[in-house]
Amino acid sequence: MTASADTKPKIWTPGDWNAFFGFGTNILVNLLTLTALLRFVLKMPDEIVFGRILPATGLMLCMSTLYYAWLAYQLAKKTGRTDVCALPSGISVPHMFVVVFVIMLPISLKTGDPIKGWEAGLTWVFIQSFVLMIGGFIAPIIRKITPRAALLGTLAGVSISFISMRPALEMFTTPVIGVVCFAIILLSWFGGVRYYKGIPAGLVAIAVGSAIAWGSNLFGLNYGGMTLEKLTGSFANFGFSIPLPALSHIFSGFEFLGVILVTAIPFGIYDLVEALDNVESASVAGDDFPTTRVLTADGVVSLIGCCLGNPFINAVYIGHPGWKSMGGRIGYSAATGVVVILFCTFGIISLMSSLIPIVAISPILLYIGMLIGAQAFQETPKSHAPAIILALTPHLAAWGKLLIDNSLGAAGTNAATVGFENLGQVGVLYHGLEVLGGGAILSGVILPAIAVFVIDRKFAIGAAFAFAGALLTFFGLMHGEKIGIGESPVMASSYVLVALVLVGCAKFAVVAPKPAEEEEELHGHLPSPAK
Repeated sequence: MTASADTKPKIWTPGDWNAFFGFGTNILVNLLTLTALLRFVLKMPDEIVFGRILPATGLMLCMSTLYYAWLAYQLAKKTGRTDVCALPSGISVPHMFVVVFVIMLPISLKTGDPIKGWEAGLTWVFIQSFVLMIGGFIAPIIRKITPRAALLGTLAGVSISFISMRPALEMFTTPVIGVVCFAIILLSWFGGVRYYKGIPAGLVAIAVGSAIAWGSNLFGLNYGGMTLEKLTGSFANFGFSIPLPALSHIFSGFEFLGVILVTAIPFGIYDLVEALDNVESASVAGDDFPTTRVLTADGVVSLIGCCLGNPFINAVYIGHPGWKSMGGRIGYSAATGVVVILFCTFGIISLMSSLIPIVAISPILLYIGMLIGAQAFQETPKSHAPAIILALTPHLAAWGKLLIDNSLGAAGTNAATVGFENLGQVGVLYHGLEVLGGGAILSGVILPAIAVFVIDRKFAIGAAFAFAGALLTFFGLMHGEKIGIGESPVMASSYVLVALVLVGCAKFAVVAPKPAEEEEELHGHLPSPAK
């Protein structure tokens, strides 16, 4: 729908209720997860978790969601449209696990001090913030030259492996809650079913899931792990805490700079590409936001949050088309930010973690994963579908490797100790997972981009992407575990050879032209120019 450009955009619409409860519960899941990681994995004192980290995290999330609501308001005002949806944003979920398990936990264990781990996490985010801010100025160029199938394909890979799978497994671990709540979500957001007096489906799912969890205690079943002991104990963390400067802690973390740089720079680039993908996803859905302003905003709010004690990076989220399809516009983003800062500064997160079973919220994340995965195929030419499948493979490899590493770690061993050959004998090609899954977000762009240009008979451009893949691989940003010089020389050489083959094809190969219907379809899916 459109209106005149002079029409003042509405801050709140009826559809914002659905998006608010959906997006709000998404943010709540992440806050509950990071709280559990801080308290039970890192053994961080509650006074640090609820008194320092969560208030800083809440302020960062509030600033981010308010900014993107304002950006959507400006776009709606400029275009006169009434269907503009704000970009969703929040804590980067993959990075939440990376900074905990790769940076904070090893340093906490090595020093015997979880505060040292927290300081290292702050320094990690500090460096990443500057990577995002600087990268924001080159991102529009990347977006302009990269095929949509590559950008949306790697996004689909993230959504399937790291967004959809864990919620799906949680749902089927406790199906009496998870599957029932999933049906409630599907019926409303895909099936068009309206619940009593228009109550949002997300709220209905949480209410039903919580009722089943608490009701099961009456029969001694304890679905969802809810107990009165946990609930009453959560009130001990009530209070009011404001974010306080943590600059001294950031600079203390610089003593671990060697360990931090190994992941901070490549994951900063990961954030850059992921944000590009998500801006492109929003553009496909009809809302074309300025790429540079989006990326630099992520860097700025992450830096502010870091300086106040938050060790988690902010990111534009996957899922804009999902919130837009359920009616979200501008208000849902701003309202979420306000509620989040209240929850984080008053210790309400502690109460929520003891009141709502996580499995009741998981179906919302699976829904978003389904929608984003489908978008990659729906909004690109049919002929590019093989490239999208190729884009999924690095993320699936990274996910598989993570499961193997965690499983072996739980048994007190690792892949090297077990032996790659022994793993291979039972069908686990660990080294292949390691190479393919290293730097998955970047290889998930480069590989399908090459495939798209091969499909479109644009071999010279495909060769340029292959050379870019060789360069990124040589410095460890793809197909490797750390950055450096000559980290994966064999893999880098392979990309060079692929580039040479493509250059040869561009100059000498006799190629059959594409069918006319494929050419017509391709022109209907050209990416919109970056702004």
